[in-house]
Amino acid sequence: MPGPLEGVRVVELAGLAPGPFGAMVLADMGADVVVVDRAEQARLAALAGADPASVKGSVHFRGRRSVAVDLKHPEGVEIVRRLADAADVFIEGFRPGVAERLGVGPDVLCARNPRLVYGRVTGWGQDGPYRHRAGHDINYIAVAGPLAHIGRAGQAPAVPLNLLGDFAGGGLLLAFGVVAALLARERTGAGQVVDAAMVDGAALLSAPMATGYALGYFHQERGTNFLDSGAPYYDCYCCADGRWISVGAIEPKFWVNLLDGLGLAGDPRFADQNDEAAWPAMKDRLAEVFATRPLEAWMAVFADDDNCVAPVLPFAEVLEDPHVAGRGVYVAVDGVPQPAPAPRFSGTPARLDRPPAVPGQHADEVLAEIGYDPAAVAALRATGALA
Repeated sequence: MPGPLEGVRVVELAGLAPGPFGAMVLADMGADVVVVDRAEQARLAALAGADPASVKGSVHFRGRRSVAVDLKHPEGVEIVRRLADAADVFIEGFRPGVAERLGVGPDVLCARNPRLVYGRVTGWGQDGPYRHRAGHDINYIAVAGPLAHIGRAGQAPAVPLNLLGDFAGGGLLLAFGVVAALLARERTGAGQVVDAAMVDGAALLSAPMATGYALGYFHQERGTNFLDSGAPYYDCYCCADGRWISVGAIEPKFWVNLLDGLGLAGDPRFADQNDEAAWPAMKDRLAEVFATRPLEAWMAVFADDDNCVAPVLPFAEVLEDPHVAGRGVYVAVDGVPQPAPAPRFSGTPARLDRPPAVPGQHADEVLAEIGYDPAAVAALRATGALA
């Protein structure tokens, strides 16, 4: 059974982090994604003796076929234009104006293919005073607001990997925008440009915090709110064996169950779970109790389904968790554990049927599909336009 995006053709200009992640999500859903790698990448890969087995661990590059093109060569640019002529979606992650200078901007490609959805993912967006400024995930989430509020009270902001900017606020936003534009095309018959900026995405993800700030119940100081490690019922605690346990006992019944399991039922210090002045003392006491037993002992105590308690598992251990294993949250492809496609569909399930590619691996078959015969492909290689 094909995935929900079966029949959608995507051309991706190789980039970093958000673009490849968004393309991976589209590929997971069944889209036919061709990534245009840099010719130099293919040459270096060849010199290093790279083959499909050597790149199978590049999980977020799965699902594509690859051609490797020199975009500074006029015939290389023409290859990309012809790929876009036959595509539904084009994705690039350059700074504003770079694609235009290369000759593959939306003005050119959408004029040739008016049904093309042109997806652009950047840090600062296509307009605004910072649009040409360099940056990375940490900078975008800093300016958008979330970073200031992630971390413990009295400590520096905690860097949440590059999940909020690059992937959730960048790649996923791009993929969502592309699919929304494809749906709009069904009504209008025309493609459009999707401007996915990580600063926008990080702000969008902060909507619930913006609500709290507007209504006056979200404190400016990090680590003092009920979902940012300020509350005793929403935090991680270290167990006797040095492993960590997560607690999310927000609702009163889960708070009562937590206290029962810890042997603290009836302790007057915990009478009002929302007494913010008492939170530090509550947390200190919970930390003391959790430190008396190893993680597995606590998980046995809280084995009942009405406890919002779970172990904090590193990647090395997630596959051993019974729920993760039973649901197939991670799957092994060619011996490489990796996240399964998400979300899941009852009628058009996604599948992983194309491993990561060596740069340039599929040039002959992809170019044949857009009208290049073997002699033309050989000529392109001879000129250096195609690696």
